[in-house]
Amino acid sequence: MNFHAVKAIYTFEMARTFRTIMQSIISPVVSTSLYFVVFGAAIGSRIETIDGVSYGAFIVPGLIMMSLLTLSISNASFGIYFPKFTGTIYEVLSAPISYFEIVLAYVGAAATKSMMIGLVILATAAFFVDLEIQHPFMMVLFLVLTSVSFSLFGFIIGIWADGFEKLQIIPLLIVMPLAFLGGTFYSLDMLPPVWQTISLANPVVYLVSGFRWSFIGTSDVSVWVSLGMTLVFLVLCLGIVSWMFRTGYRLKK
Repeated sequence: MNFHAVKAIYTFEMARTFRTIMQSIISPVVSTSLYFVVFGAAIGSRIETIDGVSYGAFIVPGLIMMSLLTLSISNASFGIYFPKFTGTIYEVLSAPISYFEIVLAYVGAAATKSMMIGLVILATAAFFVDLEIQHPFMMVLFLVLTSVSFSLFGFIIGIWADGFEKLQIIPLLIVMPLAFLGGTFYSLDMLPPVWQTISLANPVVYLVSGFRWSFIGTSDVSVWVSLGMTLVFLVLCLGIVSWMFRTGYRLKK
């Protein structure tokens, strides 16, 4: 493996985060804080405990997961799209570095940035609510798997997109609605039976449910089903990325 090439791409992508610290770090933290003020304080004070915890503590895993999804996709999609836009992608493709190493560098950097923000949001949440993580190992596992999976998904979007506007279509019109309807702010038990069944078709439900289980020990679906769905999505994204590089899809003219 060409560790120097992987390190160079990874370091460059990480450095971009700190050059845009307002957009990359401060903005997500401020947005999450506003969610806590509106939902945790204003609305949460009118809601009784859910699954034995306060409403503020209940929504923490969902808010972190929602941030992970959106940030992982945006970091990875822009990371690979910008070299395509400037034409420097051909320098990367012609360099003595394998496709696996290219994906490892770009996706690794995007996932690292997302996990960093996730942990910062977790620390921010501690200022608003009393938090308890009952299963820290599973919390870290879901954090890593989700960041890597959706960074791969963002990488796919970055290769597919042929314009800046297309980078936002899937995150805004598909991922964000699924995140809001995936149990971020509520438990599926609160829904009528028919809507509970319909919600199970939403893949974000399994991510939020499994991640929430690591915090409070209860979930809407089995934690093992949640873990399995996350792994299936990860493998699916790996397969699509592999196909894109093998065929040169939108990478080679």
